[in-house]
Amino acid sequence: MPPHNTPSPEDSSPAPGLDILSLTPADARVALAEWLKARGEPAYRTGQILGRLWQRPVGSWDQATELPTALRRDLAQAFPLMRLEEATRQLSSDGTEKVLWTLADGESIESVLIPEGTRRTLCVSSQVGCALGCVFCATGRMGFGRDLTASEIAAQVRELVLRDPALKPTNVVFMGMGEPLLNWDAVDAALTILNDPDGLGIGARHITVSTVGILPALAKLAARREQFGLAVSLHAPVSALRRTLMPIEKKYRLAAVLEALAAFKRRVTFEYVLLGDLNDRPEDADELARVAAPLGALVNLLPLHPGGAPGLTPSAPAAMRAFLRRLRGHGTSAVLRRSRGLDIAAACGQLRVERQPRLKVRSQEHAHVE
Repeated sequence: MPPHNTPSPEDSSPAPGLDILSLTPADARVALAEWLKARGEPAYRTGQILGRLWQRPVGSWDQATELPTALRRDLAQAFPLMRLEEATRQLSSDGTEKVLWTLADGESIESVLIPEGTRRTLCVSSQVGCALGCVFCATGRMGFGRDLTASEIAAQVRELVLRDPALKPTNVVFMGMGEPLLNWDAVDAALTILNDPDGLGIGARHITVSTVGILPALAKLAARREQFGLAVSLHAPVSALRRTLMPIEKKYRLAAVLEALAAFKRRVTFEYVLLGDLNDRPEDADELARVAAPLGALVNLLPLHPGGAPGLTPSAPAAMRAFLRRLRGHGTSAVLRRSRGLDIAAACGQLRVERQPRLKVRSQEHAHVE
């Protein structure tokens, strides 16, 4: 059963230690109201407590001093607040900040905060490691540990707000460690927590999910009414080349992914890491433009982050600019992003790889791409 399901009506109190931060705000409201009613507490306490989960978060119930002492003590027993422990924080000269978080079981994940003008974009992780093994990704080199809970995903935002409310991200992108759509139940709940006015209240158009194209969950994301953004890790415009870079191509073929995207009612972004002499040739640009055209997709061209993928060569700056010009010459909307955090090992998973040993793949379901 997913962790964000509402307790059954006949269960008037939650199980001891319920992870309330993994519930959607609506489900959390129900759980709190039932628990408070069973205690004989006034109904207005529900709103008071709910506001302390995400809108005006507290690190522990002791900090909610507007509540009676006995109620705070019992809340700590019934609804302990899950926290992430900051293991390492690095600040780049360009303002990019990377945090390595330690989870309750000792595993580690990363978040990256990227300021740009009035925007503060937080890149969040959805899994400990990743089993997909994309050759250009540092996370793929560490293997797969486990899925994150909805609370562990949303806490990457919550912890920043606890540190300083001014750090609250304006934008959230699921582009950190892991494949979000292989952890759909938790990501589904986390999307609601991030977006809901009773949650963290970040606009749906400011939240983007990045995926290699996991078709069953992609259809579920498309069915949601909110206008969440979608970015597809493409990295090659044809199946044969993509298969050499991304083993998932063996299971979810490019043609099937593109067909699924045609049913998506929002503009799609293609993420495309430029690799020297692999996918940066003129003919690759021509084919990429052909693939993007029916969807009206935006192409994000990304330099290979130094250190993120040993053995691969970044495209030369001149080659990247030529690739961009050729795409635009075909009428394709495209931008060439600049690398951020070059001085702090900000490639996805790079800090975790440097600090801790490789994970063992624990889930054959996630690992199997044949």
